[in-house]
Amino acid sequence: MYPDPTPQRSVEVHQPIPIPAPVVHPAPVVPVQPGTVPTVASVVLPDGRVVTGYAIDHPQPAPVAAKPAVSRAAVNVALGGVGFLAVCGGLLLLTSFIAALTAFIGQLIILAAVIFGGWIAVQVLSGSGHKGGTTVHIRRAVFKRNHFHG
Repeated sequence: MYPDPTPQRSVEVHQPIPIPAPVVHPAPVVPVQPGTVPTVASVVLPDGRVVTGYAIDHPQPAPVAAKPAVSRAAVNVALGGVGFLAVCGGLLLLTSFIAALTAFIGQLIILAAVIFGGWIAVQVLSGSGHKGGTTVHIRRAVFKRNHFHG
């Protein structure tokens, strides 16, 4: 009923070998003297106290590279191209709208013609007997002395 167990195979187990961490020798810390000795500044506060300290030179940011000048002609050409593309896109949308509107109006006209034609067909093809109203046969009328006799 159950399959026969397969013979056991020997399994090799591989243990990972750790990689030794690299030896890092820290660089010796050597104090560095500034190139020039900063000058000591004293400031007298409004209340008469004197504050003495070193003047700190603020680091100046690197000067920004000047941008190359763009000619007005190149700007005008680019703006003209963008304007031209906008006009072309607008005209494409306008013609698509006009075509869709024309098709819609044409379908409305066809629908009206079908409905009106169906109404006329029902009137013509309906039973010849009239269901109300007065039928006057003019050929049978007799006119005497300007009087109408039916």
